[in-house]
Amino acid sequence: MKITLISTSSRENSNSLRFVSFLRHLLAEEGQHEVSLVTFENYDIPLVGQGSVKKDTLTPFQEELIGAWEAADLVLFAMPEYNWTAPPQATNAIHQLGGPAFKHLFDNKVFAMVGISNGRGGRQPALDMTTVVNKIISFTTSYSIVSPKLYESHETDKNLDENGHFIGHEVYDRTARAFLAYTLTVAQRWIGTEQLVGEE
Repeated sequence: MKITLISTSSRENSNSLRFVSFLRHLLAEEGQHEVSLVTFENYDIPLVGQGSVKKDTLTPFQEELIGAWEAADLVLFAMPEYNWTAPPQATNAIHQLGGPAFKHLFDNKVFAMVGISNGRGGRQPALDMTTVVNKIISFTTSYSIVSPKLYESHETDKNLDENGHFIGHEVYDRTARAFLAYTLTVAQRWIGTEQLVGEE
């Protein structure tokens, strides 16, 4: 399976990057997935109303993001919680890429959402992004699914080191692994279904 992990924080060495690095380590243990990791540290997507993303003039960051996203079967967004919602970079990226020119980014995919916090939070950005992505899937008549199980990464910096290695409480490791296992199962079933439909 091709998996793209996206850290939507523009901060260097962010907690969101720690989390997707942690997932990449877990996926490497299985050794059967092709994993790409994209970070928003070099984010340069113009704000809605102040510019647009054009296929023929993509910046290096935009090309990396779009290329990894379109190649993936499973796209996972890790989002820091800013003032009880998703970061503006994440929502702006979705709005800019949610039109006809990039419709394919929302077709034949499985999406998964993770909210990141250095305290006890993270649920709201994952819920907000789920709503927006579901709406775009519906509006563009695409055939994708957002996995119903989201993950709240609490006290991320206490549970993961700067390289995404687990250093914390057993509950964190166990629940993160359970989230990943569930997400992979949903993706495998959805991808299998899509392949069967295409063969009919």
